[in-house]
Amino acid sequence: MANELDELNGPVEQAGRDVNVIQKQIPAKVGVGSTIFEIILWVLGIIPGVIFLFMKINAKTHLNQLQQKIQHDASTIDNYLEQRVVILQNAAKLLDKAIDLDKDVLKSVAAYRGGVNPSNDALRNQTSENIDKLFGQINVAFEKYPDIQAHSEIENCLQQNSYLQKEITAAREQYNDTVLRWNADIFAWPTKNIVAAKLGYTTRIPFTASQEIKQQARGTFF
Repeated sequence: MANELDELNGPVEQAGRDVNVIQKQIPAKVGVGSTIFEIILWVLGIIPGVIFLFMKINAKTHLNQLQQKIQHDASTIDNYLEQRVVILQNAAKLLDKAIDLDKDVLKSVAAYRGGVNPSNDALRNQTSENIDKLFGQINVAFEKYPDIQAHSEIENCLQQNSYLQKEITAAREQYNDTVLRWNADIFAWPTKNIVAAKLGYTTRIPFTASQEIKQQARGTFF
């Protein structure tokens, strides 16, 4: 029997296609069958019913721990973003005459230093994109003005930014891995799915690349 998806005989998508993350949260739901299933367990005897009850307790504990893990992973990203804001502010002071920074955006990302964290992943994603744009402006100024290139502090800022960007990428991968596990677990029937549905849990949306970054990725670099 041939493979259902046969890469040798096609059909092959010659043009390729772009991939986008769907910004939609899907609620965990169960049907009448799940209720009947639990009733049957109790009808069969106290032991099966009690065993499944403990399984649901363990499932709830697992999901609670997973939520805490997601929070921890998100906090790690926030910490790296805050460090980038500090570097950005230092660089902006040195470049205030050579580059016109977006003061409103800089003010919003600087809120991290005051302990103001984004309320959701979309806002955290947008904040990260704004920081990227501002550092892009600094890079342009750094390349445009020879006298700035000789400034060791600016060069040091850019090196630190490059390092932190790699750390943010790794932290986002970790976050997305945890989100993937969460999204799979809340639909794992019967125990986790039943518990997730009862508690009204939904899937979570992973971090995504901005439209601007995706457009740049299609460009020619060499």
